[in-house]
Amino acid sequence: MFIELLPRLLRRAHGARLQTRYLVQADVPALLALEHDKWEPNQAASEAMLRQRIAAHPQLCIGTFCPRTGKALASLFIRPINPAIFIGPTRWESTANLSADNVLHRQTRSLFGISLSSNHAAATDAIFRFFYPRALKSGWRDVYLGSPMPGFRRARELEPDLSAWEYVHRKKKFHAGEPADPQLSYYYRKGFRQVISIQQDYFPHAPSLDFGVILRRVIPLSQPAKLWQRTPLPVIASVSAMLFQLVR
Repeated sequence: MFIELLPRLLRRAHGARLQTRYLVQADVPALLALEHDKWEPNQAASEAMLRQRIAAHPQLCIGTFCPRTGKALASLFIRPINPAIFIGPTRWESTANLSADNVLHRQTRSLFGISLSSNHAAATDAIFRFFYPRALKSGWRDVYLGSPMPGFRRARELEPDLSAWEYVHRKKKFHAGEPADPQLSYYYRKGFRQVISIQQDYFPHAPSLDFGVILRRVIPLSQPAKLWQRTPLPVIASVSAMLFQLVR
């Protein structure tokens, strides 16, 4: 039994050494390094974009850092959103544009994931462990994000008549409903299992043929919202942590 549990215990011990917190303006140089390490030049956020995100929603910008070097290992930027925007055609820049005066974003309990950047699995898990109890405390209900589908171009080369809808809904063999596309599969394992819409020309991404898939995840335990708003954060964090180990 101990041998079977050892990998999980080691992951927890390693995660405990990471520093996860809300982002501040002083983190921007480290965040830029992560952006340029993770993304292509035309995909990476600029310094101005990072500063704008932190200034606009400081409690929806989270990062995980190496406490020894200060290196940013993962970052998550989120914003409030009205999910009705995803019913019709939309593009990433319109949903991520914080300068747009969109009254539809007010009085919402839904969030949109502008970007998740990571090259460290434990750091990503640490961000979600940090985020979920605080999301419950703040009354947020669900999170939407736009995912690429990087296997689509190759699949279309093999099957020229393959539609985006058919590709998105393809499943892995012997994996109980998990999507065949590697990026959709990654988000599926993170709990983003509901396909809301498939957007053409969502963002420039050649392997996806510029398609994006809008995914949704209900924040675990988000009902009843009023109960969590009255509950101390340490209590919520303990309950959320136990659930996180079961469902991730």
